[in-house]
Amino acid sequence: MTLRLHNFFRSSTSVRLRSALNLKGLEYDYVAYVLRDGETRTPEYLAMNPAGLVPSLEREDGQVMTQSLAIIEWLDETHPAPPLLPRDADGRARVRALAYMVACEIHPLNNLRVLGHLAKTFGADEAAQKAWFTHWVTATFDALETTLARDAATGRFCHGDTPGLADLCLYAQVWNNRRFDISPDPWPTIARIFKALDDIPAFADAAPPRQPDAA
Repeated sequence: MTLRLHNFFRSSTSVRLRSALNLKGLEYDYVAYVLRDGETRTPEYLAMNPAGLVPSLEREDGQVMTQSLAIIEWLDETHPAPPLLPRDADGRARVRALAYMVACEIHPLNNLRVLGHLAKTFGADEAAQKAWFTHWVTATFDALETTLARDAATGRFCHGDTPGLADLCLYAQVWNNRRFDISPDPWPTIARIFKALDDIPAFADAAPPRQPDAA
């Protein structure tokens, strides 16, 4: 059995993991779900991932892993080339901090179930959801742009000249922002890094429009 990736084409967490798998040169079976149709809330999926979220990575030994950042760090430990985290402790702390700005400050507030809750419980229409989404992206991207722009550790990518964990998160979030027509242009360093990442096949092949379930 090869690796099986249970995911959704537009999910930013799925984009992160697809990019990581591609960078590591690992083949996987692509298993698609439609989140709005509740396909991750079935008894079968919940038996595999009780949170009912994507992505889930089903390993060759039958074990199922969840949470994209935990899976990515597992991949980096079990398939160390190319590395996604620096060798030095300071570098690893910096890269994790950049990654967590996206993964812990933007994504939890703007994912599909939060937007759905806003609509159902508070009557937030599409315009209100866009305003909510844009607010939290802007709050963190302003800080992320400043952090990247002023730090000499930033290179072609978020940390030096090879892509890593922070780039996986940045790339996926910029794609996710397109759902609400948020351009990266107001953040020139972020926009530059995104363009450099999009020129790498491992990232471009993980982008939402290139997935078999894209619609």
